Amino acid sequence: MKLLSDLDVSGKRVFVRADLDVPVKEFTVKSSQYSGATRLTNLKNTIDYLYKQGASKIIIAGHIDRPEKPDPELSTKQLRFILEQILLRSVYFAQNLEKQVEGYLVLLENLRFFQGEEANDTAFAVKLLSLADIYVNEAFGNCHRNHASMVALPRLLPHAAGLHLAKEVDELSKILKGPQKPFVAIVGGAKIETKLPLVEHLAKIADFVLVGGELPVETKDKQMTFPQNVLVASLTADVKDISDESIYQFKEKIANARTVVWNGPLGLFEEGYNEGSREIAGSVIDSGAYSVVGGGETVEFLAKNNFLSKFSFVSSGGGAMLEFLSGKTLPALKALE
Repeated sequence: MKLLSDLDVSGKRVFVRADLDVPVKEFTVKSSQYSGATRLTNLKNTIDYLYKQGASKIIIAGHIDRPEKPDPELSTKQLRFILEQILLRSVYFAQNLEKQVEGYLVLLENLRFFQGEEANDTAFAVKLLSLADIYVNEAFGNCHRNHASMVALPRLLPHAAGLHLAKEVDELSKILKGPQKPFVAIVGGAKIETKLPLVEHLAKIADFVLVGGELPVETKDKQMTFPQNVLVASLTADVKDISDESIYQFKEKIANARTVVWNGPLGLFEEGYNEGSREIAGSVIDSGAYSVVGGGETVEFLAKNNFLSKFSFVSSGGGAMLEFLSGKTLPALKALE
């Protein structure tokens, strides 16, 4: 994977593919500390680096949600002010790709408003190509998507990983290749079809894989069996959180851990069932283990309960983190080779 230090950006226009997929309705003027802003704050070091290295223009591009057609409520224009607060620079907005916008730091409209982005269309990538001389990927959370701005465009330009994306890959690679033992993985949330490859792959590496959230119900319904080091939680009577017995069992395993990775809440915290997640978060922090956490709901829960800053590394990827830790090749990372 090529790094920013491999490129000479002086006097060049740089296209930065950012991870802008944040819940814009939850942002306010003073919300830069909100958990959803993590993906935006991850941009700052790369933007500062490009500025110091003499880039002539920086273009920030990304998407919000999954619009079927252009929708003002999903316009990236809504992020202009919060980006100015984070980056400490003026940000200019470009609604279309044809008209060049004056200004050093330009924010493009939601890329998914344009035909061709999600189809990984080369013709759309060529349109984006006309805007820049160099490509930088700072959108780890979208690296599992085979989209034009993620895969086709970097193949047409000198390219590199952004500073945070490179760190993200390094941190997650360490978990797969040489975690300090004992290594405990915590997998929660729902959708066993997306979490099963993760559980199976981590079971080969981790000392224990602790499974909670809605997954115990799904695994029971499908009569799934796992290796002995995979511990599937029992749930409360209303099946909305892990049981006290499982909390105790999980905390016992975490207490001795030196590495912990966590993706997916252990209960329906959005409905107030957060005891399991809260107890396990406290246990991870108290263990002193090197801790990596990811997934939108998990990060949101930890941020709202003032736990997030106590974790060693926060991954900006949900699905991308799952696929990476499942041992899969992410198409956008392959495009950076």
